[in-house]
Amino acid sequence: METPDNATAPAPAAEGPTGIAAQGWDTAAAEPQYRAAVVDLLGALAYGELAAFERLAEDAKLAPTLADKAALAKMAAAEFHHFEQLNERLRAIDAEPTGAMEPFAKALDDFHRLTAPSDWLEGLVKAYVGDSIASDFYREVAARLDTDTRSLVLAVLDDTGHGNFAVEKVRAAIEAEPRVGGRLALWARRLMGEALSQAQRVVAERDALSTMLVGGVADGFDLAEVGRMFSRITEAHTKRMAALGLAA
Repeated sequence: METPDNATAPAPAAEGPTGIAAQGWDTAAAEPQYRAAVVDLLGALAYGELAAFERLAEDAKLAPTLADKAALAKMAAAEFHHFEQLNERLRAIDAEPTGAMEPFAKALDDFHRLTAPSDWLEGLVKAYVGDSIASDFYREVAARLDTDTRSLVLAVLDDTGHGNFAVEKVRAAIEAEPRVGGRLALWARRLMGEALSQAQRVVAERDALSTMLVGGVADGFDLAEVGRMFSRITEAHTKRMAALGLAA
């Protein structure tokens, strides 16, 4: 997952780390609800990385050139490496990776089922929009995590190159055939709606995660801040659509 270089990521809270955000894992994990929230978060992120690997491998089959196919295969390998890092971390904190991922499988699988691309360009836009929204969300949450977990989350969100790759290919396609832009803009809006809907559903069903987002075990979040967070994510999405040459 990634936040592409040509898009503006949501800004973290301005104040310096306090509370849990200033602690290491060993100290923060003494709070059972915080530990449960982190296991949920890592499980969701791990399944997202696994799904991203599978999707990129599928997208490679639609690639129009051998060079494009090879580029996507390299990105898929990077996503799988991120998945392995998260699995290792879950085991290190005595959490079973499959069990941690399982609660999030249906929501992500439903999202991918409902947003199956019909062609190469739709696949590129889907990866660009979906991965970027997820990355924005995890970066927002990372600002409130303990230092060890935050470092891992930010590491697995490192740019795999897919964002810039998608921008280059989609803009070239629109320049070659301008009417493609309208179809892809509608597709991007649908993706945004589905992604936010599934994210809200997951959070609502996981008590530890929802508590982390609205206060309690995580510092700095309250209901008003959650609203501001989603506003920042939406603003970043609008800027990414402009980078693609599409209207948000």
